[in-house]
Amino acid sequence: MEKSVKRFLVGIALVCTSIVLIGCGTGSTKTSGSGGDETSGKRKLIVGTDATYAPMEYMDEKGNIIGIDIDIVNAIAEAAGFEVEYKNYGWEPLFPAVDNGEVDFAVSSITITPEREQSYDFSDPYFIANQLILVPEDSDVESFEDLADKRVSVQINTTGHIVVADLLGKTNSKIVAAETMPLAITEMINGNADASVGDNAVIIDYKANNPNVKVKTIEDDSFEKEYYGLMVKKGNQEVLDMLNEGIEKIKENGKLKEITGFDVE
Repeated sequence: MEKSVKRFLVGIALVCTSIVLIGCGTGSTKTSGSGGDETSGKRKLIVGTDATYAPMEYMDEKGNIIGIDIDIVNAIAEAAGFEVEYKNYGWEPLFPAVDNGEVDFAVSSITITPEREQSYDFSDPYFIANQLILVPEDSDVESFEDLADKRVSVQINTTGHIVVADLLGKTNSKIVAAETMPLAITEMINGNADASVGDNAVIIDYKANNPNVKVKTIEDDSFEKEYYGLMVKKGNQEVLDMLNEGIEKIKENGKLKEITGFDVE
Protein backbone atom coordinates (compact mmCIF):
# COMPACT_ATOMS: atom_id res chain seq x y z
CA MET A 1 0.00 0.00 0.00
CA GLU A 2 2.80 2.40 0.93
CA LYS A 3 4.57 1.62 -2.37
CA SER A 4 1.38 2.33 -4.31
CA VAL A 5 1.01 5.73 -2.65
CA LYS A 6 4.63 6.60 -3.45
CA ARG A 7 4.18 5.58 -7.06
CA PHE A 8 1.05 7.69 -7.28
CA LEU A 9 2.83 10.76 -5.88
CA VAL A 10 5.79 10.32 -8.27
CA GLY A 11 3.38 10.11 -11.20
CA ILE A 12 1.65 13.34 -10.14
CA ALA A 13 5.04 15.09 -9.90
CA LEU A 14 6.03 13.97 -13.40
CA VAL A 15 2.75 15.23 -14.87
CA CYS A 16 3.17 18.63 -13.17
CA THR A 17 6.74 18.90 -14.42
CA SER A 18 5.59 18.20 -17.99
CA ILE A 19 2.90 20.86 -17.75
CA VAL A 20 5.41 23.44 -16.50
CA LEU A 21 7.85 22.64 -19.32
CA ILE A 22 5.14 22.89 -21.95
CA GLY A 23 4.03 26.21 -20.47
CA CYS A 24 7.57 27.58 -20.59
CA GLY A 25 7.95 26.57 -24.21
CA THR A 26 4.95 28.39 -25.64
CA GLY A 27 5.47 31.85 -27.09
CA SER A 28 9.25 31.83 -26.79
CA THR A 29 10.19 30.97 -30.40
CA LYS A 30 10.96 33.86 -32.75
CA THR A 31 10.42 33.38 -36.45
CA SER A 32 13.11 34.09 -39.03
CA GLY A 33 12.76 35.23 -42.65
CA SER A 34 10.49 38.22 -43.26
CA GLY A 35 9.09 37.89 -39.76
CA GLY A 36 12.26 38.54 -37.79
CA ASP A 37 15.75 37.42 -36.85
CA GLU A 38 16.16 34.88 -34.05
CA THR A 39 19.31 36.43 -32.59
CA SER A 40 18.84 40.17 -32.98
CA GLY A 41 15.06 40.42 -32.73
CA LYS A 42 15.06 42.74 -35.76
CA ARG A 43 12.80 42.20 -38.72
CA LYS A 44 14.55 40.53 -41.64
CA LEU A 45 13.72 41.55 -45.22
CA ILE A 46 14.51 39.28 -48.16
CA VAL A 47 16.26 41.17 -50.97
CA GLY A 48 16.35 39.99 -54.58
CA THR A 49 19.11 41.01 -56.98
CA ASP A 50 20.91 40.18 -60.23
CA ALA A 51 24.48 39.68 -59.08
CA THR A 52 26.10 39.99 -62.52
CA TYR A 53 26.40 43.77 -62.64
CA ALA A 54 29.80 44.76 -61.27
CA PRO A 55 30.56 47.08 -59.59
CA MET A 56 26.95 47.52 -58.45
CA GLU A 57 26.08 43.92 -57.49
CA TYR A 58 28.16 40.81 -58.19
CA MET A 59 29.57 37.64 -56.63
CA ASP A 60 33.00 37.51 -55.02
CA GLU A 61 35.28 34.46 -55.16
CA LYS A 62 33.55 32.95 -52.13
CA GLY A 63 30.08 33.32 -53.61
CA ASN A 64 29.08 36.34 -51.51
CA ILE A 65 26.94 39.03 -53.11
CA ILE A 66 28.83 42.33 -52.90
CA GLY A 67 28.96 45.72 -54.65
CA ILE A 68 27.98 49.37 -54.39
CA ASP A 69 24.24 48.62 -54.31
CA ILE A 70 24.79 46.03 -51.59
CA ASP A 71 26.83 48.47 -49.49
CA ILE A 72 24.03 51.01 -49.84
CA VAL A 73 21.28 48.57 -48.81
CA ASN A 74 23.35 47.38 -45.84
CA ALA A 75 23.71 51.00 -44.73
CA ILE A 76 19.97 51.59 -45.21
CA ALA A 77 19.13 48.52 -43.15
CA GLU A 78 21.46 49.54 -40.33
CA ALA A 79 20.06 53.07 -40.27
CA ALA A 80 16.41 51.94 -40.29
CA GLY A 81 16.92 49.04 -37.86
CA PHE A 82 16.21 45.91 -39.90
CA GLU A 83 18.16 42.89 -41.19
CA VAL A 84 18.57 41.82 -44.82
CA GLU A 85 19.15 38.52 -46.61
CA TYR A 86 20.15 38.55 -50.29
CA LYS A 87 19.02 36.13 -52.97
CA ASN A 88 20.43 36.09 -56.50
CA TYR A 89 17.55 35.76 -58.97
CA GLY A 90 18.92 37.13 -62.24
CA TRP A 91 17.46 40.12 -64.04
CA GLU A 92 14.31 38.81 -65.72
CA PRO A 93 13.05 36.65 -62.79
CA LEU A 94 13.59 39.52 -60.38
CA PHE A 95 10.40 41.33 -61.32
CA PRO A 96 7.94 38.45 -60.77
CA ALA A 97 9.80 37.60 -57.53
CA VAL A 98 8.86 41.05 -56.20
CA ASP A 99 5.36 40.85 -57.63
CA ASN A 100 4.49 37.50 -56.06
CA GLY A 101 6.08 38.26 -52.69
CA GLU A 102 9.06 35.89 -52.88
CA VAL A 103 11.22 38.85 -51.88
CA ASP A 104 10.39 41.98 -49.90
CA PHE A 105 12.19 44.28 -52.32
CA ALA A 106 14.76 44.27 -55.11
CA VAL A 107 18.05 46.10 -55.59
CA SER A 108 19.75 45.72 -58.95
CA SER A 109 20.56 49.15 -60.39
CA ILE A 110 16.88 49.46 -61.27
CA THR A 111 16.10 52.76 -62.96
CA ILE A 112 12.84 54.38 -61.88
CA THR A 113 10.74 54.78 -65.04
CA PRO A 114 7.07 55.72 -65.57
CA GLU A 115 6.43 52.30 -67.13
CA ARG A 116 7.84 50.42 -64.14
CA GLU A 117 5.98 52.67 -61.70
CA GLN A 118 2.72 51.41 -63.17
CA SER A 119 3.46 47.92 -61.84
CA TYR A 120 5.77 48.51 -58.85
CA ASP A 121 6.46 51.03 -56.11
CA PHE A 122 9.91 52.56 -55.77
CA SER A 123 11.85 54.06 -52.91
CA ASP A 124 13.32 57.51 -53.08
CA PRO A 125 16.31 57.62 -55.48
CA TYR A 126 19.64 56.52 -54.02
CA PHE A 127 21.94 56.63 -57.09
CA ILE A 128 22.33 58.68 -60.29
CA ALA A 129 23.52 57.06 -63.52
CA ASN A 130 23.43 57.51 -67.27
CA GLN A 131 23.97 55.39 -70.34
CA LEU A 132 27.42 55.03 -71.90
CA ILE A 133 28.54 53.59 -75.23
CA LEU A 134 31.35 51.04 -75.45
CA VAL A 135 32.97 50.38 -78.84
CA PRO A 136 36.16 48.83 -80.22
CA GLU A 137 39.13 51.18 -80.12
CA ASP A 138 39.16 51.60 -83.93
CA SER A 139 35.40 52.26 -84.22
CA ASP A 140 34.17 55.29 -86.17
CA VAL A 141 31.24 55.78 -83.77
CA GLU A 142 31.36 59.23 -82.16
CA SER A 143 27.80 59.69 -80.89
CA PHE A 144 24.61 57.83 -80.10
CA GLU A 145 23.15 58.80 -83.48
CA ASP A 146 26.02 56.98 -85.19
CA LEU A 147 24.55 53.72 -83.92
CA ALA A 148 21.51 54.09 -86.18
CA ASP A 149 22.86 51.61 -88.74
CA LYS A 150 24.97 49.49 -86.36
CA ARG A 151 24.49 46.25 -84.48
CA VAL A 152 24.18 47.14 -80.80
CA SER A 153 24.33 44.78 -77.80
CA VAL A 154 22.40 45.52 -74.61
CA GLN A 155 21.14 43.73 -71.51
CA ILE A 156 17.57 42.71 -72.17
CA ASN A 157 14.77 44.91 -70.77
CA THR A 158 17.13 47.47 -69.23
CA THR A 159 17.07 51.20 -69.92
CA GLY A 160 19.99 50.63 -72.30
CA HIS A 161 17.74 48.29 -74.25
CA ILE A 162 14.95 50.85 -74.19
CA VAL A 163 17.03 53.76 -75.58
CA VAL A 164 18.57 51.59 -78.29
CA ALA A 165 15.13 50.26 -79.27
CA ASP A 166 13.89 53.86 -79.54
CA LEU A 167 16.75 54.61 -81.94
CA LEU A 168 16.75 51.43 -84.05
CA GLY A 169 13.15 50.25 -83.62
CA LYS A 170 11.84 47.73 -81.10
CA THR A 171 11.86 44.79 -83.51
CA ASN A 172 15.14 45.62 -85.26
CA SER A 173 17.23 42.47 -85.67
CA LYS A 174 20.41 44.52 -85.17
CA ILE A 175 19.65 44.76 -81.45
CA VAL A 176 21.57 41.99 -79.69
CA ALA A 177 19.76 41.50 -76.37
CA ALA A 178 21.75 39.44 -73.85
CA GLU A 179 20.72 38.12 -70.44
CA THR A 180 23.46 40.07 -68.61
CA MET A 181 25.59 43.13 -69.29
CA PRO A 182 28.86 41.15 -69.28
CA LEU A 183 27.37 38.88 -71.96
CA ALA A 184 26.29 41.94 -73.95
CA ILE A 185 29.84 43.30 -73.85
CA THR A 186 31.20 39.86 -74.83
CA GLU A 187 28.93 39.88 -77.88
CA MET A 188 30.63 43.09 -79.01
CA ILE A 189 34.14 41.84 -78.22
CA ASN A 190 33.44 38.68 -80.26
CA GLY A 191 32.30 40.73 -83.24
CA ASN A 192 28.58 40.00 -82.99
CA ALA A 193 27.84 43.69 -82.32
CA ASP A 194 29.49 47.00 -83.30
CA ALA A 195 28.78 48.68 -79.97
CA SER A 196 27.38 48.03 -76.53
CA VAL A 197 25.17 50.39 -74.50
CA GLY A 198 24.74 50.17 -70.73
CA ASP A 199 24.92 51.99 -67.41
CA ASN A 200 28.06 54.07 -66.99
CA ALA A 201 29.21 52.47 -63.74
CA VAL A 202 29.19 48.98 -65.26
CA ILE A 203 30.93 49.92 -68.49
CA ILE A 204 33.58 52.01 -66.70
CA ASP A 205 34.22 49.10 -64.33
CA TYR A 206 34.57 46.66 -67.23
CA LYS A 207 37.06 48.90 -69.04
CA ALA A 208 39.11 49.44 -65.85
CA ASN A 209 39.29 45.71 -65.12
CA ASN A 210 40.12 44.69 -68.70
CA PRO A 211 42.98 47.01 -69.73
CA ASN A 212 44.17 44.61 -72.45
CA VAL A 213 40.84 44.71 -74.29
CA LYS A 214 41.06 47.44 -76.94
CA VAL A 215 37.85 49.40 -76.37
CA LYS A 216 36.85 53.00 -75.74
CA THR A 217 33.86 54.72 -74.17
CA ILE A 218 31.71 57.43 -75.73
CA GLU A 219 29.52 59.84 -73.80
CA ASP A 220 26.52 61.48 -75.38
CA ASP A 221 24.60 64.44 -73.99
CA SER A 222 21.35 63.00 -75.33
CA PHE A 223 21.39 60.40 -72.54
CA GLU A 224 19.33 61.68 -69.63
CA LYS A 225 20.22 61.13 -65.99
CA GLU A 226 18.72 57.99 -64.52
CA TYR A 227 17.74 57.48 -60.90
CA TYR A 228 18.00 54.08 -59.24
CA GLY A 229 15.40 53.05 -56.68
CA LEU A 230 14.63 50.02 -54.54
CA MET A 231 11.68 48.17 -56.09
CA VAL A 232 8.77 47.06 -53.90
CA LYS A 233 5.54 45.22 -54.60
CA LYS A 234 2.78 47.64 -55.50
CA GLY A 235 1.00 48.79 -52.35
CA ASN A 236 3.56 47.51 -49.83
CA GLN A 237 3.72 50.81 -47.98
CA GLU A 238 5.21 49.32 -44.81
CA VAL A 239 8.41 48.15 -46.51
CA LEU A 240 8.55 51.29 -48.64
CA ASP A 241 8.44 53.48 -45.52
CA MET A 242 11.25 51.48 -43.90
CA LEU A 243 13.45 51.87 -46.99
CA ASN A 244 12.78 55.59 -47.35
CA GLU A 245 13.53 56.11 -43.66
CA GLY A 246 16.92 54.46 -44.12
CA ILE A 247 17.69 56.35 -47.32
CA GLU A 248 16.87 59.68 -45.68
CA LYS A 249 19.13 58.88 -42.72
CA ILE A 250 22.15 57.87 -44.82
CA LYS A 251 21.73 60.99 -46.94
CA GLU A 252 21.70 63.14 -43.81
CA ASN A 253 24.66 61.46 -42.08
CA GLY A 254 26.82 61.41 -45.21
CA LYS A 255 27.05 57.61 -45.50
CA LEU A 256 25.45 57.54 -48.95
CA LYS A 257 27.94 60.05 -50.34
CA GLU A 258 30.76 58.09 -48.71
CA ILE A 259 29.71 54.99 -50.63
CA THR A 260 28.87 56.55 -54.02
CA GLY A 261 31.25 59.51 -54.07
CA PHE A 262 28.54 62.04 -54.91
CA ASP A 263 25.35 63.61 -53.59
CA VAL A 264 22.03 62.18 -54.71
CA GLU A 265 19.21 64.65 -55.23
